[in-house]
Amino acid sequence: MALLPYWRLSSFYFFYFALLGATAPFLALYFHHLGFASARIGELVAIPMLMRCVAPNLWGWLGDRSGRRLTIVRMGALCTLASFALIFFSHSYAWLALVMALHAFFWHAVLPQFEVITLAHLREQVARYTQIRLWGSIGFILTVAGLGLLFQWCSLDFYPWALLAIMAGIVLASGWVPNATPAIRGGPEGGGFLSQLRRPGVLAFYASVGLMQLSHGPYYTFFTLHLETLGYARGLIGQLWALGVVGEVLLFMVMAPILGRFSLRQVLIASFLLAALRWLLLGSFADHLGVLLIAQLLHAATFGSFHGAAIQFVQRSFGASQQGQGQALYAALAGIGGALGALYSGYAWSGLGAAWTFGLASLAALGAAGVAVAYLSDRPRAANPPLDTTQEQT
Repeated sequence: MALLPYWRLSSFYFFYFALLGATAPFLALYFHHLGFASARIGELVAIPMLMRCVAPNLWGWLGDRSGRRLTIVRMGALCTLASFALIFFSHSYAWLALVMALHAFFWHAVLPQFEVITLAHLREQVARYTQIRLWGSIGFILTVAGLGLLFQWCSLDFYPWALLAIMAGIVLASGWVPNATPAIRGGPEGGGFLSQLRRPGVLAFYASVGLMQLSHGPYYTFFTLHLETLGYARGLIGQLWALGVVGEVLLFMVMAPILGRFSLRQVLIASFLLAALRWLLLGSFADHLGVLLIAQLLHAATFGSFHGAAIQFVQRSFGASQQGQGQALYAALAGIGGALGALYSGYAWSGLGAAWTFGLASLAALGAAGVAVAYLSDRPRAANPPLDTTQEQT
């Protein structure tokens, strides 16, 4: 990748998603370790997701107005570290809720702005995005597998220290990344952000994003506890989380030719339908290891192909000066869906059980597929001229 700061960009994704690998499987487990009930756990897990509804749009607007996206990334990374360190002062529900909200406000400022920087570095090589992004998946895999083994032998009291170490890695990686700004490709950008948002299919895309993330609520909140209840050891649970992301990495490696053959609409619909199947398998058949392995490999679709297609949909749907707000809205709708998913799963888990809770998640994924079938077009009408991804493969 000539002239592309591949390893600098990749190192940031590595640490950023290593943090996700430390929080998604183990945050609810840590709150359970502290003695909170399932409803309180669902609320605490939902708080960072709720901040995704506010923070990305605020920081996205600021990034588009100021153009200082890398400054926002670096400041957000540093403030994430400083605010999460407050967790050592108290473990009361109110204090933990404050820590979750405060650190997430800055953490969720980071990724949408960094996505714009990455795409600006890639320019006409946008199909190579997944080749950089896969290092985030590798960071997730190493973290979730390593912490799974660690907490099989050590107390969860060490958990906050592990998170702080990873956050420090994000700070260091952000200081290593060179800046870049999106290039304006000829022609008018089609008006402001709101007018671009009203292009055919764009609002439907964001609605499907919210429903897809809603469907992930039980998985990101209770999957680890679900497997512990079924008798799986923490080391194996960590490996199962990692297996899902291995599937995601393999998908990222072939994403460019997939998007060269199929439309974004087709890839998104397939992702939604496979998500519906995955949640049914996890809710009703997770006690069978073979079925569980298949369900985890479906993460290649429920996150890998979905995210790869979604990032390109946003990139094609907005002009250069609205890229930050477009990516931020993607993060915000994902946050709204994820927060609602965490909340409903927290209240449903003890009353309805795993099968029904994951069943509701499957219905949400089917709803996303229905929206995409009805309202998405095969080719989004681009604010920028569409990129020819078939000539960008390596």
